[in-house]
Amino acid sequence: ISDLGKAWQNFFKKSLPDWGKPKFKSKKTARQGFKTDRAQIVNGKLRLDKPSGVKAWADISFKGADDLNGNLKVVSIYRENGKYWASLPFEVKVTKQAKTGQKTAVDVNIGHFEYTEGQVKTLPNNLKALYKRIKHYQRLLARKRVANGKKATQANNYVKTKAKLQRDYHRVANIQHDIVQKFTTMLVNNYDRIAIEDLAVKQMQMSHVSSKGLHRSMFGYFKQVLKYKCEWYGKELILADRYYPSTQRCSQCGHVKTGTDKVGLDGNKKHGTKHNEYICYECGAVMERDENAVRNLLALL
Repeated sequence: ISDLGKAWQNFFKKSLPDWGKPKFKSKKTARQGFKTDRAQIVNGKLRLDKPSGVKAWADISFKGADDLNGNLKVVSIYRENGKYWASLPFEVKVTKQAKTGQKTAVDVNIGHFEYTEGQVKTLPNNLKALYKRIKHYQRLLARKRVANGKKATQANNYVKTKAKLQRDYHRVANIQHDIVQKFTTMLVNNYDRIAIEDLAVKQMQMSHVSSKGLHRSMFGYFKQVLKYKCEWYGKELILADRYYPSTQRCSQCGHVKTGTDKVGLDGNKKHGTKHNEYICYECGAVMERDENAVRNLLALL
């Protein structure tokens, strides 16, 4: 009932990206689930609602249960690929971090985050094998659908292949989420003021190639996590304007490239520069493109 009420409230906000009438989840979808506010952690095990007619509680043991602290909120249970998953949100008290007097800026790029102390990869080498397998499974499923149409989804081999595909997607998401969580925690622990770009990610997805790279680089997720962690720990997050020329502006003399002199994703064809190079034709400065962008963002602090 609570979810339905929120859905109707969002219906009157046409500015939302997925605006529309509320829809009930189909019973034919592969992922089925429910929510409960009566779940508890008892003796290191998850205890859900007891079905009528059942005498014993069905407690579920899992790793790390003894390390959980806080007030358990609404638990989500869902079934996917023959396995059951539980999402356990805890409400905890967050203490403000001590002030460090330091500031930094983060320039987000496809494949890595650049900041004042170095670089953090969002697409490490161990993900290459996973993406290669994902591509292989996607091709297998597509061929089966072309050959057998709608009947292909009912075949056992199709279901097994789909389960393998979703398993690898879960692994990729877990690896990247772990990278973003650790990086954002390090930022709020070490810096009081953090500047990042407010990118229009959807407008940047002009082709399927760039869309895939942007999606895998976790731009939106990074901004979302960093924003709520700064609120938790009392740190200041500065969002640069979307039209702030952090890439085109020279951090030494302030000259902004325009027209055919602009630096694109593949460099500059007019002057023959590479994608990671920044050359100012006013003062003659030569520097890394990402380092120049970080310095321009630091100027906002």
